Amino acid sequence: MTFLNIINHLKENTSKIISEKGYDNVDFVVEYSRSGFGDITCNVAFLLAKNLKKNPQEIAQEFAGEYNLGNDLEKVEAHKSGYLNFFIDNNSFNNEVLPQSLKENYGSVNIGKNSKLIVEHTSVNPNKALHIGHLRNVAIGDAVSRILSKANYDVKVLNYVDDSGLQVADIIVGFKYGGFSESPPTGEKFADYCGDTVYVSTTSKYENDKDLESKRHEILKELEDPTSDTAKFGKTLTRKILSDQLGTVWNFGASYDCLNFESEILYSKLWEKIFERMKSENLVRLEDQGDNAGCWVLPIENEDDKIIVRSNGAATYVAKDIPYAAWKLGALTDPFNYAEYTTQPNGRTLYETTLEETQVPKQSFDANKVITVIDNRQANLQKIVTNLMSKFNPESSYVHLGYEAVTLSAETAKILGNKTDGKDVQMSGRKGLYINADGIIAKLEKHIFLESKKRNDDLDDVLLNEIAHNVAIGTIRYELIKPDLGKIITFDINTSLKLEGDTCSYIQYSCVRAARILEKFGKEPNFDTQFDQLNTEYEISLIKQIGLFEVFVNDAAKNHSPKIIAKYCYDLAVTFSSFYEHVNVLKADMPELINARLCLVLSFKLTLEKALALLGIIAPQRM
Repeated sequence: MTFLNIINHLKENTSKIISEKGYDNVDFVVEYSRSGFGDITCNVAFLLAKNLKKNPQEIAQEFAGEYNLGNDLEKVEAHKSGYLNFFIDNNSFNNEVLPQSLKENYGSVNIGKNSKLIVEHTSVNPNKALHIGHLRNVAIGDAVSRILSKANYDVKVLNYVDDSGLQVADIIVGFKYGGFSESPPTGEKFADYCGDTVYVSTTSKYENDKDLESKRHEILKELEDPTSDTAKFGKTLTRKILSDQLGTVWNFGASYDCLNFESEILYSKLWEKIFERMKSENLVRLEDQGDNAGCWVLPIENEDDKIIVRSNGAATYVAKDIPYAAWKLGALTDPFNYAEYTTQPNGRTLYETTLEETQVPKQSFDANKVITVIDNRQANLQKIVTNLMSKFNPESSYVHLGYEAVTLSAETAKILGNKTDGKDVQMSGRKGLYINADGIIAKLEKHIFLESKKRNDDLDDVLLNEIAHNVAIGTIRYELIKPDLGKIITFDINTSLKLEGDTCSYIQYSCVRAARILEKFGKEPNFDTQFDQLNTEYEISLIKQIGLFEVFVNDAAKNHSPKIIAKYCYDLAVTFSSFYEHVNVLKADMPELINARLCLVLSFKLTLEKALALLGIIAPQRM
């Protein structure tokens, strides 16, 4: 029985005791505890103290004698602070957890009950290559998708491609009127060329060239007509850029189920359909006086009304996200057909929406719960969309999973040729001020390849390149996932190339250490044994940390927080390092003890690999 099973059992037991005593129900917590306060703790006594007019410790003592400890618990204590502290029976726990950890689905929880759930992430404008800020979105969205799949949700992952917006119009202006070749210089990716050269140069001219800026608006209008030459040219450009973007994402270890094109949403008239529904359900109103006369507005509680359609009939930026959100929640009849875009490197089929006839069977990419990963600069817009979706379907759940941006350190900005007077700086595609995702991955891979070659002169370049790739991707993912979502990350190119400290490489290396121990022994340990002899503090701590995996998966899934899994991976690696330093595995006194310790090492390795996989990180066998 793992920690989560024991915690859930104690919750049920505590509720039963409250009921039997006739006490009022309280929202108590049972959770694993910090060192020195048992293994599991409960705060029920504090919550009952006020109504019962008793000291919390007195209530805790009263409850302590009521629990049926069974085989899982050794004892329960009423701490002087008033907490109920439960102590696990280590022998029973060892013999339960270690064999369970061998199972492929170890750590899985059943929150979702196989219900459908949509995660939308990445959604980068198809006018440029991805930068390190975009990778934070990908890392968060991909990890959340993996965690929710582990929690038994039927997860589908979408990538929204805004192929008819201003930034696409900008590169069309550059190619049509800026004199840029449609082929990039030799050796440069098309997405890099469009973003770094065409887009930056074109947008810099608007302020002084109003005629060029008027061309931009003409092109934007022409993109709304799928039969126009401009729309066809735009489709060619954006498809080439998207191909490069997807290459970066696949190299980063992420994938999708469907690409949703803004142009297809526009041509499908989804906006007109959802707007009519909004009017029929009185969710919007037509203003007949004041500054907003002639406009359709969306009333927002405790806030100013939001203009959805201007008096000239043009839908605003706010309106643009509404039909797509409604489609994801199934609030609109799906007008799309589907085509197979490609088979991704991991074998997963990637579909795309289309209005053309296809031979592909109708797909389903709607759900009752939707998570949209977009940075916090979009928070106000997403709040409006979330509020509106709750009115379309009160039983549904539309979640904006926001995060803060990635800024550049002053030193990194300087390396890129920008003076910031010693201050960190916000990345800007318009100014060409960003860290290219492909570039930072390549630099890390080169650095790690050379370091690994020094330590592993027996490995060939193919294996060294594999190690370098896995460690590089892991390093970036971990650095982008481990901070709070609400914390701005200051990216420093020099710091990111270090392999010491609280880094992914430290965690990965603990897995390598475990692999080397098992490799030296030369055969699989036998789990058909008893693990009572694993009784040192280091062995007990490691087994308990392994047993906590489900607890952390459960918390991460409920809170949509990959950081929780990152912390678990680090804590597990630290606990193993302490075990590694103090416990001699292969030179133990008895063969039975050697086998038991090898079982523990393998259990650790498999559990850490599963936990890292939830973050999209691979644990190499050598480093």
